[in-house]
Amino acid sequence: MKYTEIAIVGGGPAGLAAALNAAKLGAKVVLIDRNDYLGGQLIKQTHRFFGSKQQRASERGIDIARELADEVMANPQIRVLTEATALGFYEDGVLALEQHNKIITLQGERLIIATGGAEKSLLFPNNDLPGVYGAGAVQTLVNVFGVKPGQRVLMVGAGNIGVIVSYQLLQAGVEVAAIIEAGPRIGAYWVHAAKVVRAGVPIYTRHTIQRAHGEREVTGATLVQLDDRWQPIPGTEKEMEADVICLSVGLSPLTELLWQAGCKMTFVPELGGNVPLRNEYLETSKSGIYVAGDVSGIEEASAAMMEGALAGLNAAASLGYSSDGLELERQNVLDQLAGLRSGPVGEKIRQGLAQAML
Repeated sequence: MKYTEIAIVGGGPAGLAAALNAAKLGAKVVLIDRNDYLGGQLIKQTHRFFGSKQQRASERGIDIARELADEVMANPQIRVLTEATALGFYEDGVLALEQHNKIITLQGERLIIATGGAEKSLLFPNNDLPGVYGAGAVQTLVNVFGVKPGQRVLMVGAGNIGVIVSYQLLQAGVEVAAIIEAGPRIGAYWVHAAKVVRAGVPIYTRHTIQRAHGEREVTGATLVQLDDRWQPIPGTEKEMEADVICLSVGLSPLTELLWQAGCKMTFVPELGGNVPLRNEYLETSKSGIYVAGDVSGIEEASAAMMEGALAGLNAAASLGYSSDGLELERQNVLDQLAGLRSGPVGEKIRQGLAQAML
């Protein structure tokens, strides 16, 4: 049995920020991630962030991941376990891990869950053909391994991820045939959408994929227009050639550990699905278990880092660690989060968060 003051599951933007902020107050931290690297989805993000300087404006996700990972690895208060999968959390507060074919048991006085989210899929005939990818898989191929997924891509979903990945595909020399969106308007920030529109990529709102074509692999798709009740309009079908269908239809919080721990959960569509109830300190209904990032509700990486910082500060403070500027720093993080969630763009998140409070 190994012991630590704070155990953090997930080495993405939220987990990294949580580890650094908890360690900064003096807490001993163990950071766990199933990958052989730290950074999570940040390592796929080649676009520049925007917002405030504290929200890493003008920095690219890949650079942020490298910087945060380097800080974590150099911090003597933080022990990192990569290639370690959290198998379960048990009633006696023990976290079971598997690393290199060995089982490790870890008990932390506090636990921060920052496991992120998983891509949603979409049901349509032939959606299991080779050539149907999730947007995260396409990002991994292109931005991490430098591999083209195909020559001509149909992107399904016009949120930030779908539009950003479309632009990254264009930069990699892959043709984007179109972006389709079932909703009446795109969900992406216009600053991102304008880039693909200027590059000549059409965006069709109120459209969905009716079926994929191909025998052994994707060769194209049938698209159809939707009415105000989200039903297909007969006679509006159009055929489109493509050897890749990329699905960017949202994420679901990865909450298995929270369910197992007995945390109170609630279904909030605005946050991506089932999420844990939490208080203003990001502590769940189970004392000593905190959440941060997409596991608590799907948002952008900037919000995940801010939540991670808040969870790390609060978990360490609950153990008695403090500093002269703790309250000021905590309020600053809360102000940053409020700014990220402000205005019409953040209305859905604000509505969702109101439903998830203890």
